[in-house]
Amino acid sequence: MEHKIIIGGDLVPTNSNKEEFINGNIENIIDSKIINILKNANYRIFNLETPLTNTNNPISKEGPNLKAEVDTIKGISKINPDLVTIGNNHILDYGEEGLRDTIKLLEENAINFVGAGKNLDDAKKPFIIELENMKIGVYACTEHEYTLATETTSGANPFDPLNSLDHIETLKKEVDYVIVLYHGGKECYRYPTPYLQKVCRRIVDKGADLVVCQHSHCIGTYEEYNNGTIVYGQGNFLFDRPDKINYEVKQTGLIIELTIGKDKNKKIEFIPIKRKNNGIELAKEADAQEIISNFKNRAEEIKVKGFIEDNFNKTVRSEGARYLIRLSKIGSVISALDNRIFKGKLLKRELKKYFSIRQRHTLENMLQCEVHNEVALRYIKLLNEQKRGEK
Repeated sequence: MEHKIIIGGDLVPTNSNKEEFINGNIENIIDSKIINILKNANYRIFNLETPLTNTNNPISKEGPNLKAEVDTIKGISKINPDLVTIGNNHILDYGEEGLRDTIKLLEENAINFVGAGKNLDDAKKPFIIELENMKIGVYACTEHEYTLATETTSGANPFDPLNSLDHIETLKKEVDYVIVLYHGGKECYRYPTPYLQKVCRRIVDKGADLVVCQHSHCIGTYEEYNNGTIVYGQGNFLFDRPDKINYEVKQTGLIIELTIGKDKNKKIEFIPIKRKNNGIELAKEADAQEIISNFKNRAEEIKVKGFIEDNFNKTVRSEGARYLIRLSKIGSVISALDNRIFKGKLLKRELKKYFSIRQRHTLENMLQCEVHNEVALRYIKLLNEQKRGEK
């Protein structure tokens, strides 16, 4: 008996389609071919990249605070998700209340979840899928941003190599097959960073059969490593958020179809999808061939010794100035103007005016030295907590 498991990317009801979600008219935003693929699967997994809440109390953070209204659960349920990962960098965007609302809503609608919880012990728990005589363990974790659980507060499960790799190794002893959903990597970047590849390979070494990196919002690439498969970015499933920056790369995504046979052999297929208006459709033949061809070409590129490091260096040289300038008071304004008017050329040319060589050395040391990094991060964290307490 074969078991077919679908893994979809980021799922977020947005202003452009929330009424369809609220009314349960999912067929208006997901074409029938995709719906049939979902129906024919034994199990469906998605990344719920937003809290489901009506609270209006967003946390203080850089970047957008995402949320979807509670009533959108009707449309989400119509997709028939068996499991959603909420271990991501947005699940705490509306605080612990928003996460509590989300968990309550999922439980009321019989939708399982993984990757977040009422505290760290709760958040790190894997979810075990039982299909006839087979157990499939799902472990979900996220890189360090604003939504992490602690020993006493709710949030997402942080990837910590000192703990997470042990969690995966233990899970492997309890199940037949391990899927790790890793929320991380560089947004809108089609390749793994050097660090991401090291992490994902180590996850496979510890027992993962399939590692899926979500968060990049674009299709990346993949590799076969040590009897495991690593997908470095599958793109969105349904996340129709207007975005003029890197808009092209967010137009497509992949549905991952994992088939596990009775002898526990696996087959993985990548099904390309495209945004259409405020929804998604199955990519048509010519588009599908191009998407998969590019996906596989990138898989060949990363096999070339030095490619991942060199390509990342090239990207950092192109975009790094924007990261640094955001440290100043008017950095976000300058960065936005540079992106929209000067196409990124201003910061690349004028960075020396904003940061002296001494400042750059200081920042380099602060970021790379463990103790300096720890002190700086803790100081910033304490300042932020003090500021929140003054409100």
